[in-house]
Amino acid sequence: MSATLEPLVNEPALVVENTIRVLVVADIHLGIEWDLGNNGIEVPSQSHQGLARIIKYITSVAPDRVVLLGDVKHNVPRISWQEREEVPNFLEGIAGKVPVDIVPGNHDGDMEYLLRRISPGLEVALQPSRGFVLDGIGYFHGHTWPDPELLACHYIVMAHNHPTVRFTDPLGSSSAEPTWIRTRLHRSPLEAHYCVTGKKMMWSDPEVIIMPAFCRLCGGVAFNESLHDDLLGPVFGADAVDLDGAQAYLLDGTRLGKLKNMRKLDITQKRPPRSRARTTKRHGTVSRSP
Repeated sequence: MSATLEPLVNEPALVVENTIRVLVVADIHLGIEWDLGNNGIEVPSQSHQGLARIIKYITSVAPDRVVLLGDVKHNVPRISWQEREEVPNFLEGIAGKVPVDIVPGNHDGDMEYLLRRISPGLEVALQPSRGFVLDGIGYFHGHTWPDPELLACHYIVMAHNHPTVRFTDPLGSSSAEPTWIRTRLHRSPLEAHYCVTGKKMMWSDPEVIIMPAFCRLCGGVAFNESLHDDLLGPVFGADAVDLDGAQAYLLDGTRLGKLKNMRKLDITQKRPPRSRARTTKRHGTVSRSP
């Protein structure tokens, strides 16, 4: 049986089916409201609404497992009082329906402590931060190099950058829409990395799916305006992702085409070239986000 990967229409969720059916959601960022409140932006907790959305997905899809693809919680390096209460309750709500796998992201420090607060008997597995393979599909968040075994899969699902496409009109007004990105990897940068680390890399030229963020408050990165240096994670920094050939899709399924073609359109804001020195400086200022 060949695997199928189908996004839910108008939702930032993916259904993966091979020998089992898996529901995938990424970048939930529970507790972001606490962080916003500390910066003077008062937003009521969205945890109950978020859980209700995922339960609705589960009811519709009837998955065998749920994969939470990183950044379940928001605050780093500490755990907020909001996360201490909401993360265990949120995970219990999902695990009461179906087993859960968590691939930790860069915001998921101390997740082990939060998992100890979950009621016994519920299946919530914390997977390695470099990702894991489930039913022949590779999953990793994107803030680390992937485990080399993922590169032997035909599909890899990742997150981390909260992809969007920004549409800008002639007067400069713009809006950003959450976006699915489908692309492939460049083999040479990956081989160079794993050669240095001494790890054997198996290669199947995997197709890569980059997921939009589930959280509606955490913003995103406009991929049609971005180059590798604008995007977070070592696979982007090493130019190991084919951005020019990447295909973008809106949540309703609209195919927008290749990013290299979108950059030529009037909807994409044109930026002046940046020097390498400025790029390096920027990396030092964005290490905490998304």
